[in-house]
Parts: sequence; structure tokens; C-alpha cells
Amino acid sequence: GSALRGGFGTTFKKVACALGHGECSKCILRTSCVYSYIFETPPPPDTKVMRKYPYAPHPFVLEPPLDGRTEYSPGDSLSFGLVLVGRAVDYLPYFIFTFSELGKLGLGRGRGKFSLVGAWAVSPEGEELAYDGKTFRRPRPYRPAEAGPSEVREVVLEFLTPTRIRYNERLVSKLEFHMLVRSLLRRISLLSYFHCGRELDLDFRGIIRRAQEVEVVEDDLAWYDWGRYSGRQKARMKLGGFVGKVRFRGELGEFWPLLLTGQEVHVGKGTSFGLGWYRMEWSARSS
Repeated sequence: GSALRGGFGTTFKKVACALGHGECSKCILRTSCVYSYIFETPPPPDTKVMRKYPYAPHPFVLEPPLDGRTEYSPGDSLSFGLVLVGRAVDYLPYFIFTFSELGKLGLGRGRGKFSLVGAWAVSPEGEELAYDGKTFRRPRPYRPAEAGPSEVREVVLEFLTPTRIRYNERLVSKLEFHMLVRSLLRRISLLSYFHCGRELDLDFRGIIRRAQEVEVVEDDLAWYDWGRYSGRQKARMKLGGFVGKVRFRGELGEFWPLLLTGQEVHVGKGTSFGLGWYRMEWSARSS
């Protein structure tokens, strides 16, 4: 995830930057540049939220391979996922071209070269070819279901990549359901506001209050330390988080759209690196 994200960001800037001086904050094209929108993501001047923050949530998520491999031989295949949110879907050709160019420049310390064979849009309905190595076909956008089962009593979440959720200004290692819901509400509402042109009309306080009634009945989470070197900050960054499974029990039906959307857009900090990725199983009965 780190190598993909770092190399991808550098290559995207080479592909999309019109002026080439590299300082987005001083660029006259900042508010209309594809790179600035995707990677810098400055809030618009007239924003109602995050006025004091220089960056809004990025509208993309990279999903790295989960096999833990760090070395690939000639002829091996490397597959990874990419999630685009809202307006960013319009820029899919930029992403495909950037990954193709990244293959020519090389990935990782050894600058391993690769060829982009294809890109597929994946949804519960199946896979749709978007790029076959030569031709681009715009896929249909995927929208997570807004409604789910009416009765959900238990859900098991498996966190596949380190997950960094803050509560009371601290990273949590023991996850309570309301902490997860707070993080999901914040992330999804901001993505919707900045990238989908829609302000969510939700009773945030009521949802959080009801989330506090959901209990943890099984906790198999463990902390996983992970770090990466940031070329932009010229320093090594610590990005550890919890991984593993946790089982929640309670009246979970109303939280289904949040949980389902969170599977796609991830949760917590560092999502563009692939952090905060989870999958879930549910049951209408308590086990």
C-alpha cells in the first residue's frame, strides 16, 4: 500500500501538473487542477464545514494486496483495488493512465517495471471491464445499498489492514461500537459533502446515543505496527493500527448503511494508503 500510494502520487503529479513548479499551495490553478483535487483536496472557499482545515478527505482509497508479498518475479501478477468517490469517478482515465506510466517508471526501491494489463469495475452484480490495455470504457458507478436487513442482531467485523480510529484525541486499541460509528459518520458525511454534492440529513447525536447501547461480545483485535517513509515530509511515519475481528450485539439494523458504505470507503485515518479496510458478517439472531 505504501509503495503504491507513494509512487502513484508522484506519477499522478507528473501526469496532471500543468505548470510543473510543484508548489500546489501557490499555484493559480489549484482550484481547478485534477492533481490538487485528488491529492491536496482543498476545501472550497465557501465551505460550511472544515473551514479551519487545509485539506478535506481525499476522494479515493487504494486497497493493497493482502498476501504480504514484497517481492515479485518477472511474469508474476499484482492485483490491487481502487475506490473512487463521487466526482472523482469522472477522473478514472487519469488514474488508469497514471498506473500505466508508473509501470514504466518502476515501483518500490528496486524500481520494478510492470505493464498494466487491465482494469475492472467490481460490484455485487459482477465485474465490468473498464480498460483492456488499450481501450477505456466508462463503467457504471456503484452505489452501496441505502437500506439493508430490517433485523440485524449481531455483526462481526474483520479489519484486514491496520485501522486508526481516534476517540478523545487518542488512537483506540479497544474498539467500542459508538467509536466506530462516530468515525464512520464523520468520514462518510464529509465525503458526501465535498465529493458528492450532498449534505447528509442525519440525527448524528441520536445515532451515536443508540450506538452506545450496542455491546462488544467478542474482541480478537490486536495492534499491528506499520510505518512508511514519506518523501514529501522527508521522515518515517508511524501508521500502526488494530487488525483482527470484533463481534457486536444489539439493535444494528439502522447502522447497516453506515457499515456497508464503510466497507467500501474504509474508516479512520490513512484510508488512501488502504488502512481501515474491513469486511463484515451479520446475523439476525444472537449466537
